[in-house]
Amino acid sequence: MTTIAGSLMRSLGAVAQSMVQATPMALRGVSQGLAARAMPSSATWTPQVTSVRHRYHADKLKRGPLMKNYGYEDKLHTKGLMPHMVHGKRLPIPIYRPKNSWSEKRALFGQNDYIDILGDGSLKPTDVAYSVPYWLRGFKGNEYQMLLRKRKFFHNKMGQYQPTKLTELNKRIHKLYVHLNQKTKDYYWHKA
Repeated sequence: MTTIAGSLMRSLGAVAQSMVQATPMALRGVSQGLAARAMPSSATWTPQVTSVRHRYHADKLKRGPLMKNYGYEDKLHTKGLMPHMVHGKRLPIPIYRPKNSWSEKRALFGQNDYIDILGDGSLKPTDVAYSVPYWLRGFKGNEYQMLLRKRKFFHNKMGQYQPTKLTELNKRIHKLYVHLNQKTKDYYWHKA
C-alpha cells in the first residue's frame, strides 16, 4: 500500500514539474506554488510543537498539595457511627424501652372479629367496632348519604358550637346533591 502511494506521489511530482516548465510567464507563480506543495523539500523542516501546560512541575510539587475549602468547618459527622464529641456530651437519643407485647390493648386486639360466626348471635360485628364513631357504625353508602347522616346526628350541636363547620357541611351536601342529580345517569328515566 505504501509503495503504491509513494509511486503515485512521485508521478504527481513529475507531472507538476513538467507543467511548471510548460506554463506561460503569467501563471508561473501559481503553478510553482502548487509544485512546491506537491513535492516535499528537505530544506524546510519544522519541528512538531506541543504546548506545555505546567512548565515547572517540580515547583508545583514543592509547594505541597492544593488547599481546597480552606477555613470551612464541616458540621456533618463523617467519621463513622459514633456521635459528635464537640461539647463533651452524647447526642440526645431516647433510651430504648421494649414494648409490652402482652398489654391489654395488644393481647385483645381483634378478639371480636368473628363474633357473629363464633358467638351466640346476639352481637354483630358493628356493635363491637369501638374505634368507629357511633354514628358511622354499620353504615354503608356514598359520601352524600354519609354527610346527610352526620347532619342528622349533629345539626343542633354544630349550629350552636361550630357554625362554620356546619356551613361547610351544608355546602358540601349541596354540591354533591347537584352533582348526583345533574351530572350522573339516572336509570329510572330510561323508559319514559
